[in-house]
Amino acid sequence: MKNKHIAIVTLLSILLFSLLTCLAIAGADSGNTNEGGEITCIIADSTGDWGYPSPHGHYPRGPGYVRMSLVFDTLVWKDKQGFVPALATDWEYIEDENAYLFHLREGVTWHDGEKFTADDVAFTFNYVKEHPSWWVDLKSLKQAEILDEYTVKIYLEERYAPFLNSDAGGLAILPKHVWQDVEDPAEFKEPESLIGTGPFKLVDYSKTHGTYLYEANKDYYLGKTNIDNLKFVKISEEMASTALMRNEVFATAIPPETVAEVRENGFVIINQSGNWNAKLMINHEKEPMSSKEFRHALAYAINRTELVEIAQRGHAIQGSPGLLSPTSPYYNPEIINYEYDPERAKDILESMGYGHNGEILELELITAPRMGFERVAEIIARQLEAVGIKVNIRSLESKTLDYRVMNQQFDLAISGHGGIGGDPAILNKVILGNFGYSANYTKNDTLNQLLEAHLHEMDQEKRQAIVREIQGVYAEELPALTLYYPTWYWGHDGSVDIYYTMGGIASGIPIPLNKLAFMEYKGNAEVPAATEAPVPGFGLLISILALTGVAYLVIRRRND
Repeated sequence: MKNKHIAIVTLLSILLFSLLTCLAIAGADSGNTNEGGEITCIIADSTGDWGYPSPHGHYPRGPGYVRMSLVFDTLVWKDKQGFVPALATDWEYIEDENAYLFHLREGVTWHDGEKFTADDVAFTFNYVKEHPSWWVDLKSLKQAEILDEYTVKIYLEERYAPFLNSDAGGLAILPKHVWQDVEDPAEFKEPESLIGTGPFKLVDYSKTHGTYLYEANKDYYLGKTNIDNLKFVKISEEMASTALMRNEVFATAIPPETVAEVRENGFVIINQSGNWNAKLMINHEKEPMSSKEFRHALAYAINRTELVEIAQRGHAIQGSPGLLSPTSPYYNPEIINYEYDPERAKDILESMGYGHNGEILELELITAPRMGFERVAEIIARQLEAVGIKVNIRSLESKTLDYRVMNQQFDLAISGHGGIGGDPAILNKVILGNFGYSANYTKNDTLNQLLEAHLHEMDQEKRQAIVREIQGVYAEELPALTLYYPTWYWGHDGSVDIYYTMGGIASGIPIPLNKLAFMEYKGNAEVPAATEAPVPGFGLLISILALTGVAYLVIRRRND
C-alpha cells in the first residue's frame, strides 16, 4: 500500500516538474532570450517590408534607410547630442580649398574580413556621384583624393552647406572589391551586396512577410553590440501596443490612445513632434488644381485645427503652409497661413465658375490605411463638400499611392514624410523632387533660385534668412498643403535605451532606432512581467493537478 502511495506521489511530482518546464520554455519564447541564451530584440512595424536593405535597394523612405544603416556605416554619424565619429575619427573643413579632410579609423574590416581603407571611401564617393540615390546626390563633388591608406580629402565643386549632415553623415560607404563592377546598383541583390562594416549582418529578409533578421557583427570596431540578434516583424498598428505589453516585442510605435495603459504597465514611453508632416498632395499639373487660386481655395476650405483635434485627438501640431514646423530653427511664422474660412473658399471657387449655378466639381482623394489617414480623408472630404466640391475617397496600399503621386495619376492625395527636423536640404527634395511624397514643383523661378542658394550659403544666419524666404514663396504657390505634424509615441521595455537622434538619423529621419542605441543592452529586469494576462498553460496545470489529486484520493480510499 505504501509503495503505491509513493508511486503516485512520484508520478505527480514528475508531472508537475514537466509542466513547469514547459511553461518556462513557453515564457522564454516571448521574451528577449532564446533557448540558446542569445538576446534577440524584436521590433514591431505596421508596414513590414521596406525593401532590400542595400544602399540602393531599399524603399526610399526613412524605415528603409534605417534597415540599411544597421549593415552599412557612414563617415560620421549622430547620436542624442549631434555628430560623432564613425568610419572617420575626425574631420575638418578647409575653407581655402573648399574641401573636407577625413582621418579614417584603422583596423576596421568588412563583414567578409577584407580591410577597410581610404580606397573604399574614394570609390564610394565617385560611384555614388555616377549612381545617385534618393538619400545622397553628390552633384557638389569635384573629386575624392586619397592622401594615404587612412586619409582622404573630398573636394567640392562649390560650397555646399549640407555636406557634413547629408553626404558625410548619410552616404553608406561601400566595399570597392564588391561594388566596382556593379553597373546597376538598384538591381544588385546578391548576398555580397550586404557586406558592410556596420554593427549587424542581415541573416534573413522576407519581402512577403515583411520581416528582417540581423545578427550582431562580433568584429565591429566599436565593440560587439550587447544584443545577439535584431528582428523586425510586421504587426498592425492596432495590435502593436498589445504585443508590447505581452512582451512579444521589445519596442514599437504605439497609438496615442494607448500611451497611458502602456506606461501603467511599466514600459518606457518616448515621443517627438514636428519632424514629420502629413500633407495634402495636389496635382498641380491638372486642371483646376493647376490654378494657384484654386489651391488657395482648398487651403481655406480645410480646417486643420479640426484635423488635429479629431483625427489626431490633439496629438499633433497644426501644419504650416510653409512646410517646416514651429519646432524647426528655420521656421518662418510670418507667412500666409490660410486660416479656416469656408466662405472665402466659396468666393474663390465661384469666381472660377464652380458652385451654386456653376459646374459641379468632382475630385478623387486617394489615401492609405495607415496612421489614421483614412479618417483624415473623411474629414477633408466633408469639409470640401461643404464648399461645393464633391470628393470620392479611395484607399490604396502605401506603395501604390506613392507610385500614383509620383506619376501624376491623382487629383488629391494624403501622404507624408519625415526629415523636416533636420537640415533644410530636405526642402529641395520634397519640393523639387519626383517622389511619392514630393511636390515635384519647379514652376516658380524665384523659388527654384532660393532653393539652390541656401545650399551654398555657409553663413548660418544668412542661410536661415533664405530658408524663411523659401517658406513664404512656397506657401504662396502652395503645391501641397501641410495639414499637421503628428506627435509620435514609441514604447519599449527598457532593455535598450532607444532615442530620437539629434536632427534625425542621417539627413533627418525621425525614427528612434539609432544603431548606436543597441551598443548598450541593459536587460529588462526592471520591466514587470505581463502578469495581468493569464500565464500560458496555467489553467491546464491547475486542472491536471486537481484531477490527479482526485484520482489519488479515490485510489487511496479504495485501498483503505
